Amino acid sequence: MAESTAGIQSGASLGSTFEQAALEKEASPLKFLYSIYKGNFLNLGISFLFLIVKSAPVYVLPIVTANIINIATAPEKHSISGLWINFAVIMLVILQNIPTHAAYISFLSRAIRYVEAGLRSALVRKLQQLSINSHRELPAGKLQSKVLRDVEAVEAMSKQIMIALMPAMLNIVIAFSITLSYSWMVSLFFILTIPMSVALVTMFRRKIRTKNKEFRQEIEQMSSRVSEMVEMIPVTKAHGLEKVEIRKIDSTLRSIQGKGYRLDLVEAYFGASNWVSFQIFQVFCLLFTAYLAYLGKIPVGDVVLYQGYFGMILGSVTGLITIYPQLAKGFESISSIREILMSPDIEDNRGKLKVAEVRGEFRFDDVELSYPGSEHHVLEHLSLEVRAGECIAFVGASGAGKSTVLNLVIGFLHPTAGRVLMDGVDMRQLNLRSYRKHLAVVPQTNILFSGTIKDNITYGLTGITDEQIERVVEMANLKEFVNQLPNGLDTLVGEHGGKLSGGQRQRIAIARALIRDPKVIILDEATSALDNESEFHVQKAMQQLIKGRTTFIVAHRLSTIRDADRIVVMKQGRIAEVGTFEELMAAEGEFYQLKKLQL
Repeated sequence: MAESTAGIQSGASLGSTFEQAALEKEASPLKFLYSIYKGNFLNLGISFLFLIVKSAPVYVLPIVTANIINIATAPEKHSISGLWINFAVIMLVILQNIPTHAAYISFLSRAIRYVEAGLRSALVRKLQQLSINSHRELPAGKLQSKVLRDVEAVEAMSKQIMIALMPAMLNIVIAFSITLSYSWMVSLFFILTIPMSVALVTMFRRKIRTKNKEFRQEIEQMSSRVSEMVEMIPVTKAHGLEKVEIRKIDSTLRSIQGKGYRLDLVEAYFGASNWVSFQIFQVFCLLFTAYLAYLGKIPVGDVVLYQGYFGMILGSVTGLITIYPQLAKGFESISSIREILMSPDIEDNRGKLKVAEVRGEFRFDDVELSYPGSEHHVLEHLSLEVRAGECIAFVGASGAGKSTVLNLVIGFLHPTAGRVLMDGVDMRQLNLRSYRKHLAVVPQTNILFSGTIKDNITYGLTGITDEQIERVVEMANLKEFVNQLPNGLDTLVGEHGGKLSGGQRQRIAIARALIRDPKVIILDEATSALDNESEFHVQKAMQQLIKGRTTFIVAHRLSTIRDADRIVVMKQGRIAEVGTFEELMAAEGEFYQLKKLQL
């Protein structure tokens, strides 16, 4: 067990190594596979040595069988002791298979499990590095399929290479060498199997690769739709739309069924063509060696020997061809994994300025932003200065650019023109990971994980005292709620906080923000989905949260931002007007019109 854990930890630490292997754009899937096994060649080499020793019965049995037949058919030339010697040899060779097979699997498994953990680690690391835009474009179900199914397919392919392909090639080499030592004429006959196997693979390769790709893409699509369906179950059941969802999933399942069936059919024709071709070859080999024995050119027992080795070669070649679909599936999964590992759309903090302290001053300097492939500007000529400790609220119609401004402050987005300065430094020059340690975000739809309330409040932090937790619980207006729970802060919140109300989840999120003592607060419509009572409690908690901190608020309910230092009214990506609540109401401009609509 300790060895297994150590292997996983080592594999995880190699995540960055596997990322580097993936970045070699010209590397073939086979070269990538070679790269990720670097550092494990000693384990593989020892495993290969044990493979040779454990496979000895396969190579020795035809020789012993031929010897026994030759002794039995010509007793005048051999003594009875020859039978017992051959018997003792084969028994000894067979019995050694138990310890050597265990050793072979032990060293092989160390290498394969190490790479499996390393690949998953590399994917997880890359997913954490990808930009927010990449995550918006990649469905969660598709990503899960890559981390789970595709890595599993690469692991299965690795096992096939080590457990089936390598022994098969070893069998071919040894069987051919022994046969050549007995008869060069028969060994030439064996060589004819090579062009036949190459022809079969060439004939079916493209079809198998295409069908594997189509099937893999359908599985990813299915994974994405199932993930979406699970998220939508409350909405689906609330509107009585269960049958609609079932029909949608059934449609996807029928598509997978069809593509899976066509893949199975191609593989079936491939396997059958392979089996028939080599059985015909084996019959011709039997006829040829029997004819040589009939002419007296070889002993009768050698017919069994050649037939045994030719059967071994054919079985090995058949095995190589049979596992080709599995190899094709593994190589397709490598391509799928590399789609993520090679993605250039990452947040790269290397060599950038680390942020040790934040005052909380921001300046938006003639900022423009448009998304790739679109001529439409989400933000246009936005200029704004925010003082340290100031509370700025953004209001406006949906699509006006409010949340985009917040994403600029977080560093999820960068302007396509202009600059965003934090404490006088262009945010493009900052190590955003170090900057975000001074930042807290409370979104509209809060994300909790299925642990306890305490775990969710202290998420990612160590060394937090009970006194600190109690203080933020009180500041977040959670104390009365927590005291009513039988397990208090150790109460489980359920998946995504499903056991809690929206207001309770928001207050836990505020407590999570408070305990980090951030210098910059982002509140993205934190009360828009709450009832009046919940909103009251959350508002009280927010008042504690924003004291003395630079705060950016997006709100639809204009009454909730009355105490903001300044309100910025957004319209079609531009700033329409700026002022206090009273100033904007007195001006009777855009803000006044928005307020009238909510009365």
